[in-house]
Amino acid sequence: MNYQQMLPPDALRDYVRYYWVLEYTGTDGLPHSFSPLADGCPGLIYQQSDANVFFDREGKTLPPVFLYGQTVRPAAICMMGRFRMIGACLSPDALRSVFGLNAAELTDTCTDLDAIAARRGIRLSERLLYSLNIPAQLGVLSAYLEEEIRKNKKQADALTQEALRLILQSGGAISLKELQRQANLSERSFERKFNQYVGISPKLFAKVCRFQSSLSQLKSNRYDKLSDIAYDNGYADQSHFIRTFKEFAGYAPYEFQRQSYGMAENFPLLRN
Repeated sequence: MNYQQMLPPDALRDYVRYYWVLEYTGTDGLPHSFSPLADGCPGLIYQQSDANVFFDREGKTLPPVFLYGQTVRPAAICMMGRFRMIGACLSPDALRSVFGLNAAELTDTCTDLDAIAARRGIRLSERLLYSLNIPAQLGVLSAYLEEEIRKNKKQADALTQEALRLILQSGGAISLKELQRQANLSERSFERKFNQYVGISPKLFAKVCRFQSSLSQLKSNRYDKLSDIAYDNGYADQSHFIRTFKEFAGYAPYEFQRQSYGMAENFPLLRN
């Protein structure tokens, strides 16, 4: 497996956290499965494979290029043969600020990005397929995203972006009532706006941030025992941490370490 991560052009830095590329050129013919983890960000993926077969855990065939929302429940992307995946990890509110979509409608699901691009007369997967190399494909994606941003009439919301910044900065440990007070919104209005732009509630987004912080500590082995991770990340106790980790990852922490390897960021490869 070859994994690399690249920064987007300056014009996209507020909308794209990073691009990533994952390639497999082996000849074993075995199926491979990746499990997207909750990271608070939507994204897009373009896929190429010898077998042209990409499907999810339920066996649903995935389109060549698709846009996905917040990942909350454990999921899987499966493929056969040699493949290349090019992805963009987007900012938490990008479904709204880039594409003008109601983010809540794509939580734990995806949509064919070719259909969205067709509104601009762009045959996106065809352009990607006939690009000569990875830099050219990333150029196609960047040009397309810049066009969507220019045409989108539903711009970023300053209150939501400030709330996102503060939640991320605190690792999910900030008082949500304080955020609501600063936004000068009722609890219901604050939650409705956040759902529309981010796809999940502020409380769940903060929970995802805390999970990501604990996952980072687990992956880097910066702990002596699991209770260290639990207390370092504000969980009431080790049992609470394990329950939350399993909710997002599908496995308890130690089991997750045994089941996954080749850690492409937030897309661990599962053992066959």
